[in-house]
Amino acid sequence: MLTKKFWSTFLVVFITLEVTNLLFSLITAPVFNDPQVMEVLRPDADLDSKMWIIILMDLIWSFLFVLIFSKGYENKGILEGVRYGIYIGLFYSMVTSYTTYALFPMPYKFALTLFLTGLIQCIILGIVAALVYKPKSAPVT
Repeated sequence: MLTKKFWSTFLVVFITLEVTNLLFSLITAPVFNDPQVMEVLRPDADLDSKMWIIILMDLIWSFLFVLIFSKGYENKGILEGVRYGIYIGLFYSMVTSYTTYALFPMPYKFALTLFLTGLIQCIILGIVAALVYKPKSAPVT
């Protein structure tokens, strides 16, 4: 059953995902602006028309991220979130980044940047999930 706690965690994770996407896109702009990378990426005008797909995928990704987290939740604090973020980062970011590198003519630096920023982002999101999903403290009597 999807509880109020689940939905609030999903919302905070989604917002954090969007903010970190923006932040990491600013930090990694030099890598994305590499001419070899620009050759295989969509032009900005074409990308703008497909932005709704990215947002929809981020919503689905956030939902599944929190759903999987909630199914294995052990109430072990921030370190549980870090561990979960590492697992998901390796499972998702490493596999996606290096598969992209194998399929498309992009410099290795691009794949490594995607992997590392994705791993860091997943760790941040795992920490956020652990902080928001945790049960309320029992009142002191």
